[in-house]
Amino acid sequence: MPADSPEDTLFSKIIRREIPADIVYEDDLCLAFRDITPQAPTHILLIPKKPIPQLGEAAAGDKALLGHLLYTISEIARQEKLDDGYRVVINTGKNGGQTVFHLHLHLLGDRALGWPPG
Repeated sequence: MPADSPEDTLFSKIIRREIPADIVYEDDLCLAFRDITPQAPTHILLIPKKPIPQLGEAAAGDKALLGHLLYTISEIARQEKLDDGYRVVINTGKNGGQTVFHLHLHLLGDRALGWPPG
């Protein structure tokens, strides 16, 4: 894991409004914004406000938050009119492609997505 603490990641700074972002959704538990290097015409990141470094570090007490994130990403997909389909990706750990160690979900859509993804 990088030297940054979970409270001092790029995403934590976006939550604190220290770094600007194109925010598309926010509630008490999470925040969603457009990716600055999109991998699809629609590429939105959804982050919990609670700093969980990666999915494998979520605790039993985080179950409701994890469910909220999945429900919220589906609501954002509806808001973005991704009626033809979309993909939700969670990269976990270095070999999983995670580069910011603050749990986040990628919402990708508005184009056909190939398989396998990696």
